[in-house]
Amino acid sequence: MNAQMVARVRLGVLVTATGISILAVLLVLAAWRNDHTIDSDKGVATAEVLSAGSLRSAIIFVTPDGVTHNPQLGVLYPTNLTVGQRIEVEYARSDPDLVRVAGRDARVAIVPAGSVIVVTWLIAGPVIWYLRRRENSAAPSTPTSL
Repeated sequence: MNAQMVARVRLGVLVTATGISILAVLLVLAAWRNDHTIDSDKGVATAEVLSAGSLRSAIIFVTPDGVTHNPQLGVLYPTNLTVGQRIEVEYARSDPDLVRVAGRDARVAIVPAGSVIVVTWLIAGPVIWYLRRRENSAAPSTPTSL
């Protein structure tokens, strides 16, 4: 590979790692925004877990007005839930599909997002360093005149 091609690959790695890092930060910011929406118009209910997963868990709950809700996107912060479990949830009364497990908030997203950023740069850093060295060794040297 010539120096120009190596430089392009290095730039691609840098852009990809930066993009992944930005997305991780945006994920935490979106979680905080959702929490703010819930906290500004909070309703509380008891829900039943219909399906449980580490990324998405389906629940069903009834609001005080007697309406049953089964949020299409599931519940926020769904870790450690089991099918059939009854849990307390907090939801935005203006949008009952925006619901989280009671007592959990955006802070639970910080460690996973931070881990993604650290792992991304632990991989990208050495690759960028290697490509930089390769780019420098592949670059044609210019003669110096005295």
